[in-house]
Amino acid sequence: MVNALEATSPKVVEPTVFDLSSPGRVGVRMPASDVPAMEAPPPHLLRSELPLPELAEADVVRHYTRLSSFNYSVDGGFYPLGSCTMKYNPKINEDVCRLPGFLFTHPLQPIETAQGNLALMYQLQEWLKEIAGFAGVTLQPAAGAQGEFTGILMMRAYHKSRSDDKRVKMLIPDAAHGTNPASVGMMGMTVVTIPSDSRGNVDLNALEAACDDTVVGMMLTNPNTLGMFDENVEKVISLVHGCGGLMYGDGANLNALLGIVRPGDVGFDVMHFNLHKTFAVPHGGGGPGSGPVGAAEHLLDFLPDPLVGIVEEGDDETPPLYGFITPAKTIGRMKTFHGHFGGGLVRAFAYIAMQGPDGLKDIAQYAVLNANYLQAKLRDTYKIPYDRICMHEFVAEGRFEGSDVRALDISKRLMDYNFHPPTNYFPLIVPEALMIEPTETENKDTLDAFADAMIKIAEEAKTAPEVVKSAPHTTRFGRMDEVKAARELVLCCWLPEGYDLS
Repeated sequence: MVNALEATSPKVVEPTVFDLSSPGRVGVRMPASDVPAMEAPPPHLLRSELPLPELAEADVVRHYTRLSSFNYSVDGGFYPLGSCTMKYNPKINEDVCRLPGFLFTHPLQPIETAQGNLALMYQLQEWLKEIAGFAGVTLQPAAGAQGEFTGILMMRAYHKSRSDDKRVKMLIPDAAHGTNPASVGMMGMTVVTIPSDSRGNVDLNALEAACDDTVVGMMLTNPNTLGMFDENVEKVISLVHGCGGLMYGDGANLNALLGIVRPGDVGFDVMHFNLHKTFAVPHGGGGPGSGPVGAAEHLLDFLPDPLVGIVEEGDDETPPLYGFITPAKTIGRMKTFHGHFGGGLVRAFAYIAMQGPDGLKDIAQYAVLNANYLQAKLRDTYKIPYDRICMHEFVAEGRFEGSDVRALDISKRLMDYNFHPPTNYFPLIVPEALMIEPTETENKDTLDAFADAMIKIAEEAKTAPEVVKSAPHTTRFGRMDEVKAARELVLCCWLPEGYDLS
C-alpha cells in the first residue's frame, strides 16, 4: 500500500480520439457501393467541414479499452452495494442472449416466425409465477421503478373498478426503497410514512392508526433496506387487507428469499421482480433493467397488455402456438414491444434454467450466510443499530466516537484497498449509514479481506483521521467533489477547439 500521507493524485489528462487523429489514417476501408448513388442533400443541410477523427482500428480499440480499465467492475473486484445486488454475472448468459435466433429477430415480425422467443417469454412468466407464488406475470416493465408504477396503476384500477374512488393514500415504511414514494407521487397519491420499531419491523401501532377506507394499499420492501425480514409481515398484511387496501411487494430484495418464501403465499397482491438484481442480468451504468410484475388472481385482469400466452394448444406431434393475450381490464401498454428481451429476459431465463429449484434456494441461503458472516466480523468495530440476524444485507454506522471521520470518508478510503464503496447514507433512518450486501457469489477469502480493510479503516479513523478524510490516494484520480458535480452539470458533448456547433 502506498503511504497515503505522501501519495498525491496524479494530474492526468487523457487524450481524446481527436488528439490521436492523424490526417489520412484509415481504420476501415469500405467496399465499392453495390446500389445506385443518391443525390446529396440540399446545400443548406451540408456542413463544409466535419472534423471527424482519423484513426486506425488498433488506435480506437486501444483507446477505449484503456479508458474502460479506469472503471471499477464486478469482474475486477467486490461490489458490496447494499440493496443493489451487484453480483457476478455468469458469462454463459452473454453467449445465450447472442444466439442468432434471439439476436436477429424483431418484435414486429409475424408471431409464426418468432415462436422460440415467445416460448422463452412464456416459460419465464411461468417460472416467475412459481418462484414468487403469483397467478400471473407481465414481463413488460423496463425496470424496477417502472414495475412499481405498473403495480400502483393496477391497484388504482382495481379500486376504481369497484367504484371505490375515495382511496388516495399509500402507506410506505421509512425503511422502504426510495423509488416507492416517487412512484406514488407520480400517481398524484398521498404518501403516508410508517415508522420502524426498535427491531427494524413496521411499527404495528402506527400502521393500525393509518389504516382506514382512504388507503389504496401499502408498499412493503421485505426484507427491507435495513436487511431485516419483517417479523410481523402477516399481521402487517392483515391490517392493510382489513381496511380494504392492497399489498404491494417491492421485490428488489428477492435475492434473500428464493426457494424459501413466496411473497404471494404470504398475502402480497402484486410485486415487481428486479431481473437485474436477483437473476444476474448485468446491473449498473443505466441498464438494461427489467422489472416484471406478478399479480394475484384478483388482479390478473388489470395486467398490462399484451401478455404472452398459448393461443392454440398443441399435441404429441404439434407444439403449441404462442401469441399475445389482452387482459380484460388491462391498464394498457407500459413499454414499447414486450420488455427488454435480449438485454434482460433471455439472460434471466438462462440463469434460472441453470440454477433450477435447488440452485435458487442455494442463492438465498448463501446470500444470507455471507451477510451475517460480515455483520459478525464487523459488529465489534462498527455500530449495528438493528443488531439481529439479517437477511441479504445489513446496515452499519460509519462514525466513531472522538473522530470526525464519516461514512463517505470510509467509502473513499475503501478504494485504496481495491474495494468498491458500499451504499452510503441510506436508509435515512440510520445516521452515517453504510449498507453492505456481499451477495452469494463472493467467497470467504474476499469477505475476510473486505472485513480486514473495514477494520483497518476504523483504526485509521482514530489514529490518522487525515488519511481517511483525504482518501482515495491510490486511484487514478483523487477525491471528487460530488456536490459540485451535481450543482454544476456539464451536459454537452466535447467538441474540438474552435468548432462551431451551429
